[in-house]
Amino acid sequence: MSHFGKWLKTITAASIITIATLLSAQAQEIKFFTIGTGGTAFTYYPVGGVIANAISKPPGSRECGQGGSCGVDNLIASAVSSRGSVDNVNAIVSGLRNSGFAQSDVAYWAYTGTGTMEGEKPATDLRTIAALFEEHIHLVALADSNINSVADLKGKRVSLDEPGSGTFVDANLILEANGLTTSDISPEALKGNAAAEALRNGKIDAFFVVAGFPTGAIVELASAAKIKLVPIDGDGAKTLTDKYGFFASSDIPADTYEGVAGVSTVSVGAQWFTNASESEELIYNITKALWNDESRKLLDVGHAKGKTITPDTALNGIGVPLHPGAERFYKEAGLIK
Repeated sequence: MSHFGKWLKTITAASIITIATLLSAQAQEIKFFTIGTGGTAFTYYPVGGVIANAISKPPGSRECGQGGSCGVDNLIASAVSSRGSVDNVNAIVSGLRNSGFAQSDVAYWAYTGTGTMEGEKPATDLRTIAALFEEHIHLVALADSNINSVADLKGKRVSLDEPGSGTFVDANLILEANGLTTSDISPEALKGNAAAEALRNGKIDAFFVVAGFPTGAIVELASAAKIKLVPIDGDGAKTLTDKYGFFASSDIPADTYEGVAGVSTVSVGAQWFTNASESEELIYNITKALWNDESRKLLDVGHAKGKTITPDTALNGIGVPLHPGAERFYKEAGLIK
């Protein structure tokens, strides 16, 4: 081989090593961040997708303000479908997921080892990033059924959602507040579209959903069948709100779902949690990215609940301590002292 050939071979090899080193360094900088959500037919999943998009900024993205991402440099966030609140809390504490959404009541009980989590080891590593939006308990039945109250569920086939979901927890509490237990009904554990399809086909008589309205499974069901929302009100609702401070009486307006009358029910808060072990700088940057102007645009158009996700309500109903990174951002923003 000529001297030139040897030189070219050496230079080429050196270039390959340099490129490989640069690519490796860049790859090491990338941070993957998971957000546990819920079933794909409910509200957590699409909202999680919007937030994941808002906080992500993979290598090579355009700079903020140039039609590009205003997320966290070299962060790739992803919304992961899950069984819901309880599942997400367990996954965060175990390190399976970096973060996740959960109902305020479920998270507080998990953190303190009280309420429905009595006897369980407290999830003391759980930390809050932000309160997101209000979730309403939907109790859905066919329009021509004789189910007009929670009490009317006695002897009926009712889906409570899967164990591991916040809906399952709250459905049981609602039954209890109205003098019923699961032994008074024929319980099913169907989720999302499966529950809606079962109601439509006469396989169940009613199902519970805890979600921000409008939620996809019920939107689709209302367009295909005549349904109604059963009120969760009266003495049962008062018992619930008096006993558990995380519940509040609230309404789902008429025509939220096609042709469905408005109803009084109860609600809880949907909140975003992470683990105390997550980097303070990372969570600070994620919280900051969540509340920038570009993320605001994405939230406003990404989902009907997006407009209600605001910095002004980011600390509403917080029962689990803030992550230090999130706390730092809120202090800088003047939202806490």
